[in-house]
Amino acid sequence: MEAWITSIMEDYGYTGIFFLILMENIFPPIPSEIVLTVGGFMTTTAGLSVTGVIAASTAGSVAGAVILYYIGRWLSVERLEGLVEKYGKWLRLKKADLHKADAWFDRYGVWAVFFGRLVPVVRSLISVPAGMSGMKVKMFLLFTIAGTLIWNTILVVLGAAVGENREVIMRQLELYSNAVYILLAVGAVVGIWIFIRKRRKD
Repeated sequence: MEAWITSIMEDYGYTGIFFLILMENIFPPIPSEIVLTVGGFMTTTAGLSVTGVIAASTAGSVAGAVILYYIGRWLSVERLEGLVEKYGKWLRLKKADLHKADAWFDRYGVWAVFFGRLVPVVRSLISVPAGMSGMKVKMFLLFTIAGTLIWNTILVVLGAAVGENREVIMRQLELYSNAVYILLAVGAVVGIWIFIRKRRKD
């Protein structure tokens, strides 16, 4: 995959970086860690600048986030209520559960978006509940850009600094990603367990 990413950047420069990161946001299996660190490395070999790579990658990331945000707006809590009415008894879900989740996101959503942009997988998916909750577009963009800019800047600068030795950084990022995946899995299991216990008590 790294060879393919490198060839895209060599052939299309900043435009290639924009579309690679755009696709990474919509299809999380394309790892931003590789795209950004390779982009940083390319600043030492392909005439790209660190500022240009950061700008192109941030623009692509925000564009992808906006697409997912509007998918969330289309889904909306009201649409989900219809699904809960139809299938809620099988999933042991109630409208009140949706409203509680929506209220939580209304209260903490901007920070969830900001910190979510620093977490693998979550950084893409967090845009959907932001749209579903009806978060104001300006606030969504502000915190998305802020979190994205931090993430992209760190990885591009690291890629430029370590150059061909970026495998060391990639191993550390892989450990970070794996730790996040484990925590997400454990959190999901605990959340489901708590939810089932609560439903049984009701």
